[in-house]
Amino acid sequence: MKGTLLAGVVLTIIGVILLVYQGFSFTERKTVVDAGPVQVQADKTRSIPIPPIVGWIVTAGGVVLTVAGLRTKA
Repeated sequence: MKGTLLAGVVLTIIGVILLVYQGFSFTERKTVVDAGPVQVQADKTRSIPIPPIVGWIVTAGGVVLTVAGLRTKA
């Protein structure tokens, strides 16, 4: 009972966070030229989008688990 309720609440929170942020980005540093003591590095920013449908599915699953956890009797 409590496990289902807890999992539902956690999934709901994660789903809402996914809906708000819809992706993340990070910076990757690569060495372009390595000629003895001389090194040239370049920073490249990459972005990984998360479709809103994923957030909606996770949120809906969390709500279903929360309701199921509340309906079960101890």
